[in-house]
Amino acid sequence: MAPEDDAGTARGRVFGEVAELYDAARPGYSDAMVTEVLAYAALGDRAAVEVGAGTGKATVPFAARGIPLVCVEPDARMAEVLRRNTAGYPNVRVEVGDFEQWQSGGRRYGLLLAASSWHFVDHDRRWDLVHAALAPGGAVALVRNPHGIHDAGLRAELAAIGDRHGVTGSPHRFLASDIGGGEPGSWDQAWPDAECRRDGRFSDRRSVRFQENLRYDTDRYLGYLTSLSAYRNLPSPRREAALAEAGRLLDAHGGGIDLLQATDVFLARAR
Repeated sequence: MAPEDDAGTARGRVFGEVAELYDAARPGYSDAMVTEVLAYAALGDRAAVEVGAGTGKATVPFAARGIPLVCVEPDARMAEVLRRNTAGYPNVRVEVGDFEQWQSGGRRYGLLLAASSWHFVDHDRRWDLVHAALAPGGAVALVRNPHGIHDAGLRAELAAIGDRHGVTGSPHRFLASDIGGGEPGSWDQAWPDAECRRDGRFSDRRSVRFQENLRYDTDRYLGYLTSLSAYRNLPSPRREAALAEAGRLLDAHGGGIDLLQATDVFLARAR
């Protein structure tokens, strides 16, 4: 969903505290996205590496297509759920550790995938790490799931609750109209195209968007908020107060929230 604030690899480990909730509450990725990435990558018999695989939200649909995957996940608790979710796919190998310290053993890959994890990779080194992991002509696919809220009044009230309780990097920054219909990267500064262009070692850059309308009931949306680093890093009493207030608001607005969810994909090829 909404991009989370950048705070390095350490922040990426807060999700392990709620690995099961993360797996239940976070949105998945569409088959259309998987088809787009695989058509671009043209893997043949080459394998893929996934950075920050989490509990396997993106891993499973790629593994189901028969793609050999090495999944690098920094949190052992998340990796435990990932292993369970991919137990039926012998083509998946899970390695626990930071991507910045990961050793490929000399192997180079046809695809590097990062789904909702790119912002956690060391900003000073990440394009070097990607280039080192890819075979010549290999593809990088960076995926995120931003969302916008349809009801402007509800968005403002949720944002105000977050402000009162010290939520940083609020997931309630955007209306559906802010992100709907535009190109990926047209509504914020986090889109990787400009950074990749400056790097100069990648060609054939593409930005692709898929979107759909979703309805979350109160409990599921509160579960989603609970799984975000912006909420995980709050002191527990403040987090619980923020969630309780948001829950009362959503119940008063019909017991849920209507969202426009985008799946934005950035693609590029190693020269």
